[in-house]
Amino acid sequence: MTVTLTEKAAFKIRALLENSTTTGKANQKGIRVGVKTGGCDGYEYKLKIAKQPKPDDIVFEQNNVLIYIDPQSMPLLDGVAIDFADSLTQSGFTFSNPNAKKTCGCGKSFAAAADCASKGAASCG
Repeated sequence: MTVTLTEKAAFKIRALLENSTTTGKANQKGIRVGVKTGGCDGYEYKLKIAKQPKPDDIVFEQNNVLIYIDPQSMPLLDGVAIDFADSLTQSGFTFSNPNAKKTCGCGKSFAAAADCASKGAASCG
């Protein structure tokens, strides 16, 4: 499995890439998707425009968008669907993660199932 972009998310990312001032080879400009420790539930999603992949990145393309993922983030992102919401109450990228046992109310952080098991089921609601 990999990370999936909805058409809306891919459209928004392509627009961001076209308008970015990040210099680099046009054919290597993409989006870096990752996770970092933090947020309400243990991990936070990271999205960043990247001019090229890092040497150890996992690289794939979807909907004409290059996606770069570091090997440490991949197990937590495997199967994630990224969408883009634009409404009166919410605007931004959203994540649907099959690896998340618990998510924060804002949807930007999550606890992984493996972390919940090691902390005890009660810690993940």
